[in-house]
Amino acid sequence: MHIVLTGNTTFKLANFREGLIRRLLDEGHRVTIVAPPDKYVEKIRALGCDFIPVQMDRNGTSPRAEARLLFSMFNAIRRARPDIVFSYTIKNNIYGGIACRGLGIPFVPNVTGLGPTFNTAGLLNRTVRSLYRVAFGKARAVFFQNSSDLELFTNSRLVSKDRVRLLPGSGVDLSRFAASPLPESNEGIRFLLVARLLWDKGVGVYADAAKKVRETFPQARFQLLGPLDPDSKSGISGSRLDEWIGEGVVEYLGSTQDVVPFLRAAHCVVLPSYYREGTPRSLLEAGAIGRPIITTDMPGCRDVVVEHQSGFLVAPRDAEQLAAACAAFLCLSPDVLSAMGATSRQHIAQTYDEEIVIDAYLATIKNLAG
Repeated sequence: MHIVLTGNTTFKLANFREGLIRRLLDEGHRVTIVAPPDKYVEKIRALGCDFIPVQMDRNGTSPRAEARLLFSMFNAIRRARPDIVFSYTIKNNIYGGIACRGLGIPFVPNVTGLGPTFNTAGLLNRTVRSLYRVAFGKARAVFFQNSSDLELFTNSRLVSKDRVRLLPGSGVDLSRFAASPLPESNEGIRFLLVARLLWDKGVGVYADAAKKVRETFPQARFQLLGPLDPDSKSGISGSRLDEWIGEGVVEYLGSTQDVVPFLRAAHCVVLPSYYREGTPRSLLEAGAIGRPIITTDMPGCRDVVVEHQSGFLVAPRDAEQLAAACAAFLCLSPDVLSAMGATSRQHIAQTYDEEIVIDAYLATIKNLAG
C-alpha cells in the first residue's frame, strides 16, 4: 500500500516515527512524508521515503494562513493519492482529516496532545472542537495516547466510541534507549528538563523551584535541554533565560539531535508541564534509560510515573510542590535512587515498548486492506 505520514515537523517524523517507517518499508509498503521541510528531509529520503513539503505556521491562528494550510494539505495529499493517511499533531490531524474526507481517502489520526487551547473556554476552543468533529467524522480509527484525551473526545462527541483506540504514547525504542546506571554524584545531583523552552512546559516553574531548592542544597544542579521557540506565544525569551543562567539558577545545555548522553548524565528528569500532552516523549525516553521522574499530575504525564516508586507527581503550576519533591529526592540514599531508576525502566519496558504501537498500525493497515 501507499501510506502517507504527516506531522508538523519533519524532525519528529524522522526521529519519533523512525521505527514505524522502517517496519512499513520492510513490509513492502511505499511511504510518503508530508510535512514542513527542515534539515531532516535528507534523513527521510535516506530511509527510503518520498517527501512532499507543506508550509505551516505551527503557532499561528490567522484564518487566512489556516485556509492556505488547508489548501496546501489538500493539494499534497491529492498529489500523493495514497491508500491511507496517518497523521500526528493538531493541525495535521485537523486539516489532514478534512482533506482526506474531501478526497475519499482512509484517514487515521493520532492525538498526540491537545495543546493549550483545551485549557480554557472560549471561541478558539469551540472552533477547534468543531474542526475536530468535521476532521474525525469519517476517520477509520482514531489513536489516543492517554485515556483522559480519549474520554474528553468521546464525551464531547468529537468522535464515536467504536472508532477510538488507546495506544501507549508514541512508544520508545528500548534498544536505543537502553537501561543505564545512575551516574556518580560527586559534582552534585543533576536534575534535567528536556523540552522546547515554553512557559506551558513548566520551564518557569522549574526555574522557580530550582531557586528555592538551591537555597538549602546549593550543590544541586538544574539543567535545561531544548531549543528556544520565539515564535510561540508561550516561548521563553532569550533574555529571561540569560537572567536565570546569570543568577546560577539553571544551566542551559542548548539543543541536541541526540538526547541519550544527556539523559545518561542526569540523576532525575523533570517535566512540570501544564500543557495538554499526549504522553511526553522526553519522559518515555528518560524512563527507558532508567531515570526517576518528577512530573505533573496531568493527562499523559501522570501515566509515566509509578508514584513514589519510579518518581513523584506534583500539582501543575506549583513551584513549591516541585521544590519539595526535588528536595525529597536529594535526601534519598543511592540505593533507593537506583531502585527508583530500575522501576522506571521496568514500567516503560512493560507498558510503552515501541513495538506495541507499531503492531497497532500494522493491524489497522491489515484491516483496511481486508
